[in-house]
Amino acid sequence: MTVADLPKLELHIHHEGAAPPAFIKQLAHEKKVDLSRVFTPDGGYAFENFVHFLSVYEAASSVLTGPEEFARLTSAWLEESAANGVVYTESFISPDFCGGGDLGAWREYLAAIEEAAAAAERKHGITLRGVVTAVRHFGPQKSKRASLYAAETAGRFVVGFGMGGDEGQFAQGDFAYAFDQAREAGLKLTTHAGEFGGAESVWDALNDLNVARIGHGVRAIEDPDLIKELVARQITLEVCPGSNVVLGLFPDFAAHPIQALREAGVQVTVSTDDPPFFHTTMRREYEMLAQAFGWGVEDFAEINQTALRAAFCDEETKAVVAKRLEKA
Repeated sequence: MTVADLPKLELHIHHEGAAPPAFIKQLAHEKKVDLSRVFTPDGGYAFENFVHFLSVYEAASSVLTGPEEFARLTSAWLEESAANGVVYTESFISPDFCGGGDLGAWREYLAAIEEAAAAAERKHGITLRGVVTAVRHFGPQKSKRASLYAAETAGRFVVGFGMGGDEGQFAQGDFAYAFDQAREAGLKLTTHAGEFGGAESVWDALNDLNVARIGHGVRAIEDPDLIKELVARQITLEVCPGSNVVLGLFPDFAAHPIQALREAGVQVTVSTDDPPFFHTTMRREYEMLAQAFGWGVEDFAEINQTALRAAFCDEETKAVVAKRLEKA
């Protein structure tokens, strides 16, 4: 068995960002929406930098206008993930995209996603859990609503709360109310930091939001004291190497700090972020990391055990996923 064939856990993938371009193109065609500016001539997503990527992401998501579309989307990307060996995944799902901020509509969207996820688990052996996500550049006020909706629907499927979006907008602490509200509902917490915001944004996430995981977090490598803090507090990083390379944080996989972070004792996991946008899959991430750092089966087995411990799901689900890993 090669490293690419191993069963895999993925903790950092955006629900809409996992949509295959052909899927969005077909939806746009059905709805007679012109999204030509969203695609490259060869059919991929077209963007020039991170801020442009966010606008393209939101444009592509604009054709996802009902629960049925989200059910189709869920089925499509879970099938793709399963084909790449993923046996457990947590996706970021935003009430701002699912129902436009209405609680009743959010419940309908969520029910459709859950139903599609259950079907995918039966068919492909992949388990999905949801991390409700505030969109940072939408502002603190909307984050409170997202957090409330997360709290209202917390349970077996909705297991966490987090935040994505433009790290250049607002401060982590501006969203403390939303994170406190989610914590009180029993949800586990993560937030994007240390991608474009630098090491200081990771400090802010730890001190102001008290999260258990950090989305990306790779800029922590710039601060030795921060690395010590991450190790001491056993904070898990949801690292997305391919995404970081495409968006220009590092020139290539060999220059990526995931190996240095791991050697320093930081708990790291591997994910794809928005795979079709960044021309990657979990198989490719494994292959590129093996090529760059010489990681073998034991290294990736350790990475997956780290992800299993850091997963936000309940112990019963973890036991099921552990058995899938053992089969390898």
